[in-house]
Amino acid sequence: MDIATIIGLLLGVGLLGSAMSLGAGGLGSFIDVPSVLVVIGGTIAGTLIMFPISSVLTSFRTLMKTFINKPQSTAKTISVMVKLAAKVRKDGVLALEKEKVDDSFLEKAIRLLVDGIDQATIRSMLDNEVSAIQERHYNGAQVFEQIGTLAPAFGMIGTLIGLVQMLQSLSDPAAIGPSMAIALITTLYGALIANLLAIPFAKKLTIRSKEETSLKELIIEGVISMSKKENPNLMKSKLNVFLAPNIRIE
Repeated sequence: MDIATIIGLLLGVGLLGSAMSLGAGGLGSFIDVPSVLVVIGGTIAGTLIMFPISSVLTSFRTLMKTFINKPQSTAKTISVMVKLAAKVRKDGVLALEKEKVDDSFLEKAIRLLVDGIDQATIRSMLDNEVSAIQERHYNGAQVFEQIGTLAPAFGMIGTLIGLVQMLQSLSDPAAIGPSMAIALITTLYGALIANLLAIPFAKKLTIRSKEETSLKELIIEGVISMSKKENPNLMKSKLNVFLAPNIRIE
């Protein structure tokens, strides 16, 4: 569970909700159905026009990474790979055949190594898989980035709609209030969707993608070192560059 995402959402919704409820009209004065239709309906429509529906659905499944995340310890992964490298150096590559590891990507890399695949092919296959993962993550983040762009734009469109209705109703004072509400609240809705949800989600997904990619690149380097039967200490030195200096494995 990503506690930062949960705390951020609760804090944002709680503080903004409290600020709205303390006003003269209370929280109810910020609820306007026409404004919801303009901003949310327009944003959904624009997103579906911009992206295939499969990409939109996939992006919302990917969104769970911002809430549920089981980060793999880079230091632990390096330690595991150093032990595997020591075993390869002592007993040969086939000694890894019965080794069990928790990481599916590392397991696949070890299987390629045990099968006798050459270094260039191993690197190419694993790099292609990493590229495919990056592409999926990029597409997911792009959907939310565009939602962050579209929501304020449709908020502005709602403001223009409200102003047009207000100007057409100047002779009827009772109609001016609802028209002005649409004009102002749509802008508020658009800004909230963009800055509290869409843009932060897109940024968090980008960070998750970089973390996952970095770990997989580390695994690739480690497996290539194993295929060369390099000294485990040399491999450890190579992989330590993926860690901050204060947490590198001695």
